[in-house]
Amino acid sequence: MQKIVLFIITGTLSLGLRSELPAASFPSTDYPQEDRDDISESLEPVREEAGLPALAAAVVREGRVIALGAAGLRKYGEEVEATPGDRFHLGSCTKAMTATLAAILVEEGKLRWDSTLGDVFPELLPTMHSDYLYVTLHLLLMHRGGCPNETTPKGVSFVSLHNLPEETMIERRLHYSRLILKEPPEEEPGTKYIYSNAGYVIVGSMMERVTGLAWEELLQEKLFAPLGITTAGFGAMGSPGSISEPWQHRVREDRILPVGPGPRSDNPLVIGPAGTVHMSLEDWSRFVAAHLDGRAGVNDLLSPESWEFLHRLPAGGTYACGWVVVEREWAGGEALTHAGSNTMNYALVWASVKKRFAVLVATNIAKEDTPGVLDQLVWSLITRYLDLQDLLKDQISSSQP
Repeated sequence: MQKIVLFIITGTLSLGLRSELPAASFPSTDYPQEDRDDISESLEPVREEAGLPALAAAVVREGRVIALGAAGLRKYGEEVEATPGDRFHLGSCTKAMTATLAAILVEEGKLRWDSTLGDVFPELLPTMHSDYLYVTLHLLLMHRGGCPNETTPKGVSFVSLHNLPEETMIERRLHYSRLILKEPPEEEPGTKYIYSNAGYVIVGSMMERVTGLAWEELLQEKLFAPLGITTAGFGAMGSPGSISEPWQHRVREDRILPVGPGPRSDNPLVIGPAGTVHMSLEDWSRFVAAHLDGRAGVNDLLSPESWEFLHRLPAGGTYACGWVVVEREWAGGEALTHAGSNTMNYALVWASVKKRFAVLVATNIAKEDTPGVLDQLVWSLITRYLDLQDLLKDQISSSQP
């Protein structure tokens, strides 16, 4: 049976969100560990009750991790404990990274927010559907480029995406983009929000075209290295034949089935810009903190204007560039969020722009009730680490994190 691609954007999100489906100095990379809370013990009862193999969480305030922990097992049925430094799959939380990379290339002058598909891919003009010619980078990042919700191109099997004939990943993503763009858009571009992994793959191909580097190389060079992120990788965590990192898990008829790492243990790498990144929660925190620090003017990876642009919503929408953006009282206003899953892992982040505060959680399984469990965990960490008087104003019921 072929794997169903599922990069979740919101899950249950009972934090109150049910919306459309993120020579410079970098203060957010300096995370002193003194006075950091080890929350591993408090995660264990949540993990055990929910039947999760492993569970990890981090809390960020003003550019540093103030709490970090992990509980459970890397592989169900094996007594190898998960650690706070383990790597977890982020699924569609990768999209905020792809969008941030796009902003870096815009500031470098290699792309513009209004760069069109016709501009970037002139060789595709003979086969590109005419409705896509003037679709811009910005529209694609907001899921408003008309690209389909279905990840697999028409007439192509999902499994075959693992074995595209081209030699390089750049060539494979261009081939994938050609297949998507030759068909009519699902809706008229610019008129409707359609959550589209395909649109983000095309964005990755656009960035590859103007730089000559694969999306993976660009992320490492222009985003991960400057932020001090050292644990990032793509696809399944760990190495084949080992339990050096958390294994992924499927659920079949109420049975938990470990999935060992390997080249086909995740969705095809060609769709990486839509969601194949894994990393430790501390490193993921560095990325999230960069967005919050950037909005506060204390991280110059991007200009303050670019950070704000990445979070700017289209009229009537709640999806900006790689982030769902909503107003929340506990956040003191603007909150950023996203969730992601490849059906074998689940990750969720909520962040307050005003308070420079964020909670990140991840697990190596994606059961039916996992989104709600992680929602509740996020809420418990919000109530634990934010000022009580701010939380009381929300008057959110116990079922809403």
